[in-house]
Amino acid sequence: MAGASVAGAGLLGASLAAEPDSPRFYLLTLGVAGTWLVGGLKSGPLHLGRVDTEEGGQCRPVTAPLATGVVAFGAFVAVALAIRRFRFLGFLDEALTSVLRYATRGSGPLVLATALANGVGEEVFFRGAVYNAIGRRRAVPVSTAVYVAASSATRNPALVLASAVMGTLFAVQRRIYGGIQAPILTHLTWSALMLRYLPKALRFLPETSREPAAGRRGR
Repeated sequence: MAGASVAGAGLLGASLAAEPDSPRFYLLTLGVAGTWLVGGLKSGPLHLGRVDTEEGGQCRPVTAPLATGVVAFGAFVAVALAIRRFRFLGFLDEALTSVLRYATRGSGPLVLATALANGVGEEVFFRGAVYNAIGRRRAVPVSTAVYVAASSATRNPALVLASAVMGTLFAVQRRIYGGIQAPILTHLTWSALMLRYLPKALRFLPETSREPAAGRRGR
């Protein structure tokens, strides 16, 4: 498991060092997804989780995880728009602009496919294998910390912050539902909406100026 974590983090960092829409980028991102997926599945069987129904039975969680993904997307868009509109935390705006190049300059279907593959792989590994390997009492914070550590390989503060927030949410879902189906559905919904609509939402606002404040005051 440790080997998969290190290998996946290394490939993740390398993928975001590649040029958008290049064969190297797509191969590396698929390699990341494959590393997470194989590493997670090799750890043993993973439960999908269940939710109690009003009739007293149980079923797989679907509706709530999908809705959670939509709400998470809305929250991230609101924060991103606020950062750009009111021009604070400019380093996050620059980091977000950098990572969104891969969505706006890449092939839409290929970018979406690799993002969704990585979403599944990440949940199988981090909320599956890693979560299972940790005692239940510490599973949420520790699995999230491992997730954030892997995301740090990108050296992108926006992605690291997103991994901390969403990693916590996914781990809490894993605890509530007892399996990985809920975090997978939420992750895929959130990722698809972010790729499809966040660049369009930000297009209406100018990027945060990267010019030093002293230079702006001198005009």
